Amino acid sequence: MPRTFVWHPTRGPKQTGKNELTTGKVRIKQVRSGIGHSETMKLTLKAIGLRHHQAEVIKQDSPALRGQLKKVRHLVEVEPVED
Repeated sequence: MPRTFVWHPTRGPKQTGKNELTTGKVRIKQVRSGIGHSETMKLTLKAIGLRHHQAEVIKQDSPALRGQLKKVRHLVEVEPVED
């Protein structure tokens, strides 16, 4: 997906990956802390299952998960999982 609105121009990725759903699962790793970010971002990280910095979870890919990841895309890294 192309870069959309970023509040601070020097933060966040220049581009995010394509918004193509995979048929499998994705590995989500938190690479930046939620400290200093809005409460909704912290709650989104908690809803994904990321409790602390450097935590990893594996989730089934879905449109709902993609929406959550788009909200916190500057705090996480996402990669597909090969079975």
